[in-house]
Amino acid sequence: MPSQRRGNAAIAERTRVLAEYLPTLLFLIVAGGIGVALLVVGRLLGPQRPSVEKLSPYECGFAAFEDARMQFDVRYYLIAILFIVFDLEIAFVFPWALVFRDLGIFGLVEMGVFLALLVIGFVYVWKKGALEWE
Repeated sequence: MPSQRRGNAAIAERTRVLAEYLPTLLFLIVAGGIGVALLVVGRLLGPQRPSVEKLSPYECGFAAFEDARMQFDVRYYLIAILFIVFDLEIAFVFPWALVFRDLGIFGLVEMGVFLALLVIGFVYVWKKGALEWE
């Protein structure tokens, strides 16, 4: 009999844990339903009068003069990746600054090591010429 009680308690615990996810599941179902419903209603009730002018590519008031699939220089992507890396630095520095006094000297040393590594990385990419644009 005690093993049956433990089994029932485990089932009750699993049911309780799953019930905590019910509002999130309900939210996702309702949000997805609204999104699909709006797309369907717009498709069914919206005017559909395509013309050559409406179907032509348009960008900044000019007709497209090149293929949309042109190649970008790899330096563009390198700059973008470097921006993301150094931007994420700020995402770590702000929360650290909020709890700076609670962390004490250990937190100061850890953040100093983190920032030193980022500065070393920045100097490295600068010396390699990754930040220069021709």
